[in-house]
Amino acid sequence: MNQCVVCGSAARKPLYKGIVQCSQCGHVYADLAMSDEEMMELYRKNYFFGEEYSDYLRDKPILQKNFRTRMKVLKRFLKPELHKRLLEIGSAYGFFLEVAKPDFESVCGIDITEDGCNYASETLHLPVIQDDFLAHDFGGQQFEVMTMWDTIEHLREPNLYLEKLSGLMPSGSLLTFTTGDIDGWNARLRKENWRMIHPPTHVHYFSRRTLAQMLDRYGYDVVYSKHCGFYRSLDMVLYMILVLRQNKPMLYKALAATGLTKIDFYLNMYDIMYVIARKR
Repeated sequence: MNQCVVCGSAARKPLYKGIVQCSQCGHVYADLAMSDEEMMELYRKNYFFGEEYSDYLRDKPILQKNFRTRMKVLKRFLKPELHKRLLEIGSAYGFFLEVAKPDFESVCGIDITEDGCNYASETLHLPVIQDDFLAHDFGGQQFEVMTMWDTIEHLREPNLYLEKLSGLMPSGSLLTFTTGDIDGWNARLRKENWRMIHPPTHVHYFSRRTLAQMLDRYGYDVVYSKHCGFYRSLDMVLYMILVLRQNKPMLYKALAATGLTKIDFYLNMYDIMYVIARKR
């Protein structure tokens, strides 16, 4: 990655191992050189079943609990006469689209994961597209609401996504994100050990300022920006700690067998931001 996606500068300095910071605007990103094919390979079925999540389908109730919370905030900005068509980029298995469908005339999702798109289409009967967003021809379609839940940090060139989005969204449309905030207190405290820093799946580490700067560059004004929490199951947390970090799968399985890991709780660590931006 030769240029900063926020300001376009090529000047950068080392921050952590494999992580650099733009010398001009301060944006933080992973120092990676990966092809499109290599990036797409990261998000095969195993990503959702073993590599990042223990079992994405089993987590559906808790994931949709979070999506209903996101929709509750988003509805405050929706105007039924304007915001009729929704596109979700990074729709995975369609869990958010299923939650959002009653509030729009039409919903659509796009993702590169074959297994997720098949599930969303065949099981949930949702209109989804398996393709690279940057390569897909939308045939002149327009969308008044676009969502990227925990997605923008995964994109190699999110600036190109915003450039394309600006042509698909009329004035007054809403673009929504959740992503990590590297200026949050937890990220500043943990530094290179912050839980969100794990390239190559997480490439970009925005702050409120750098995200707003990039959005402004493509014609979007931030109308809402707050730290948000998530509902998590104890299973999610234990899998992340015991399996992904400490390599203790047998201990995880023993605890999961008790049934206690099904308990869920709400946690806000003030390092995830929920941003809504309006197209000028």
